[in-house]
Amino acid sequence: MKTLIVSMGLLAATVFSAFAAEPAKMVDTKMGKILANAKGMTLYTFDKDAMGKSNCDEACLKKWPAFHAAAKAKVEGEWSLVKAADGKEMWAYEGKPLYTFAGDKKPGDMTGDGVGGVWHVAK
Repeated sequence: MKTLIVSMGLLAATVFSAFAAEPAKMVDTKMGKILANAKGMTLYTFDKDAMGKSNCDEACLKKWPAFHAAAKAKVEGEWSLVKAADGKEMWAYEGKPLYTFAGDKKPGDMTGDGVGGVWHVAK
């Protein structure tokens, strides 16, 4: 009986992990659908990044914090993980690393779009 209960628990854990939530959500804005983190903060891409590689150094990360992944995050579909300059894993969507912007103060702010001609709202 004990073995059956343990087996059912493992099966349930496996099934539920297969349906893990995506790390970000699509939200409707005046610019159309964009990616935002769980708190509703806009996510951005950086033109100087390479596919699957962040080129935002530690000084850059002060203004553009990496969209860090949880310790045991699992990649799925268009979502992947890359190393940020701080050594932590960060999320990438379709190979593009994702960041928030320190200048955005509340959910829905998009003040980082177009900064320096190299930062863009992630869509």
